[in-house]
Amino acid sequence: MVAYSFKGRFVDPIRVGLSRISLSYDRHPKRQTIRAVGKRRHARPGETLQLYCGMRSPQCFKIGEARCTAVRPILIYVQADHVEIKGERHLRSLSELDAFAQSDGFANWSEMKAFWLEEHRGKRLGPFVGILIQWEAM
Repeated sequence: MVAYSFKGRFVDPIRVGLSRISLSYDRHPKRQTIRAVGKRRHARPGETLQLYCGMRSPQCFKIGEARCTAVRPILIYVQADHVEIKGERHLRSLSELDAFAQSDGFANWSEMKAFWLEEHRGKRLGPFVGILIQWEAM
């Protein structure tokens, strides 16, 4: 099993994404995460994911578990409004970028872009090179 930690703003979208019931007033379900390539290995398709909020803090709690469905290399050009999922597709149109952002728990690309710019403030934002991890409810 692989564990991932999320900020509090993603708890409700993750819970919606883990639910087998979808209601019209629900937020956009989060069914993926984007992570940097690091020293620790990431999930593999078929593995169980443990999703937490606030790991390594006294307020840590488990959001739920999911099954990893796909892991793909990804490049995100935040300032150029372009996402490249390696070997699969390039997202450039606003409708494609909005759909991608919604899968990540945001209302639209504009909201996701603002989040990325805030989180990476002061850092050079060439393409972000990382891993796209997608999951489904168990």
